Amino acid sequence: MARKPTLRDGILHADLCIIGAGSGGLTVAAGAAQMGASVVLIERHLMGGDCLNFGCVPSKALLAAAHAAQAHRDSARFGVAAHEPQVDFAAVMAHVHGTIAAIAPHDSVARFEGLGCTVIQASARFTGAREIEAGGQRIAARRFVIATGSRAAIPPVPGLADTPHLTNETVFGLTELPAHLAVIGGGPIGLEMAQAFRRLGSTVTVLERATILPRDEPEAVAIIRSHLVAEGIRLLENTAITRIDPGAISLEHETIHPSHILVAAGRQPVLDGLGLEAAGVTHTPKGITVDAGLRSSNPRIFAIGDCAGGPQFTHIAGAHGGIVIRRALFGLPAKTDYTALPWVTFTDPELAHAGLTEAEAPGCRTLIQPLEDNDRARAEGIAEGMAKLVLSPRGVILGVTIVAPGAGEMIGMWALAIQKRMKVGAIAGLTLPYPTLAETGRRAAGAWYTPSLFGARMRFLVGLTQRLLP
Repeated sequence: MARKPTLRDGILHADLCIIGAGSGGLTVAAGAAQMGASVVLIERHLMGGDCLNFGCVPSKALLAAAHAAQAHRDSARFGVAAHEPQVDFAAVMAHVHGTIAAIAPHDSVARFEGLGCTVIQASARFTGAREIEAGGQRIAARRFVIATGSRAAIPPVPGLADTPHLTNETVFGLTELPAHLAVIGGGPIGLEMAQAFRRLGSTVTVLERATILPRDEPEAVAIIRSHLVAEGIRLLENTAITRIDPGAISLEHETIHPSHILVAAGRQPVLDGLGLEAAGVTHTPKGITVDAGLRSSNPRIFAIGDCAGGPQFTHIAGAHGGIVIRRALFGLPAKTDYTALPWVTFTDPELAHAGLTEAEAPGCRTLIQPLEDNDRARAEGIAEGMAKLVLSPRGVILGVTIVAPGAGEMIGMWALAIQKRMKVGAIAGLTLPYPTLAETGRRAAGAWYTPSLFGARMRFLVGLTQRLLP
């Protein structure tokens, strides 16, 4: 059972004080409290943070509704009469908010108070190197964890700040389907929302100043691009916005007139009002400066998740939480390791990646297996997709990209293989259930042995052994 923080001389004393009740902060709070530490958890807005309320959960609920709508349109290829779906947008959003409500109790104040945490719902501000103030209460702790997350970055486009626009924090509050949605940003968030709203019936234009999904393998991005365009999304890549006014976005060579604008052009850490200078915590516009063990310039203060300046994924925030528990509670050595970092763009098809890309691994070898040769893909009418392996010259798996329905469910096996420095033969020799899309990756791995198994030397050896065997 967790020890409760103690109040002495007007100051609440705890082993651990966590600022931010998103994925990372809740991971630390739950783990530390259940291990017996006294914990103060501070959240100024909504328990569950961005992921539950404005990010992963509502976006995937919206994508599920959009997928159901698209299934109606695509059914003719299976001999089932296709028709344009009747989308009740209010019911769609009710599903989105119902999903949030179903998960919310797991992240609630009641649950964490039940675990033994003292939860304060207020803004927190450091007043010194070892103390903060929140809701009129002074708190001193042995260790502090900053887990304040990030918010949508608003690009400095003339007129944007004065023009009504949506971000991930407001788009799920829509009550009517946008007639024409302009999405600024061609990253994962922008493309997921673009496809979702297009499938639900909106006209959609994506504006990207460079190219979409710049961190991913070009072959994989080409497949996603093809699917989005085929569904009627207008992709304007390498396009600069010169000005935005209500009802108009001016580009270099044309002006478009969307009914709604969604800004999905990156994220910025939430550090405002924390008083980091008073605590001696070094930070930049990218986030709090931390070492490999997530410790800031103040050795008593850790930073995790999006505000720590590293990869901005919910699963990374959770992993950071585990590192901080080992370091702050037990003094054990632990550090971040992004060698096998997986990420997924939840478009349809999904694009999943782990490890290095080909561009990040000079001298590597690559193996690509198209999804169209997979029996399960043929049965389900899936025409495009792929698995791409990035290997060392000796066959060690360095990186994997998969484009397929459910690619995010398949990438975990490959992330483990990368983490454990496994060679491609470990996957090539694996028996997978048939028929599954996952066989595409195993088949790509098997291609590593094709030259040696079916070359002239092997034919000579087989001929020789057949003559010598009784």
